[in-house]
Amino acid sequence: MRDLPGYANRGSQRARRLSRQADVYSYMVVAGRPEFAPLPLNSGVSSVDASKTNSDGVKQVFFTTLERQYTARKAVQLQQFHWLFLTKSESGWRKVMMFTQTGYYPVNKQPPSPPRDSSNGVIAQAVDTWLQDCRAGIK
Repeated sequence: MRDLPGYANRGSQRARRLSRQADVYSYMVVAGRPEFAPLPLNSGVSSVDASKTNSDGVKQVFFTTLERQYTARKAVQLQQFHWLFLTKSESGWRKVMMFTQTGYYPVNKQPPSPPRDSSNGVIAQAVDTWLQDCRAGIK
C-alpha cells in the first residue's frame, strides 16, 4: 500500500487535461493499512455486482486513502473508503471490481457519500498498474 499514492498520482497527472481552466487537482497523500477481513455483502450492491463478488476465489480488501484536492480558492482534504475485490489467476492477483465512499477529513457532521462503483477510477487504475508491476516482478 505504501506505493499506491505514487501510482495514483502519476495516473491522475497523466489523465489531466492541461487545457482545462477550471480543474480540481487531486493528490493522494497516504494509503492506510489494508484490512482483509471480508465485509458482508448487503442490498447496496446490485445483483449483477453481487454475482461477481460472491464467486469462489474472490477476496476482499478494505483500505482508506487521504486525498488533498486543490481548487482555485483552497485545498480540501478528503478521506476515501475503498472496498476492493481481487481474484488470483495463474499469473497473479487481478482486480474484479472496487467500490468507494468519500468523506471529509477531519470528520465533520456530513456523512460519507453512498458507495459508488469506482472500478474504472484513478485509484482502481493505480491498483491495476501496481498489480501488473507485481506480476512482472517490478514491485
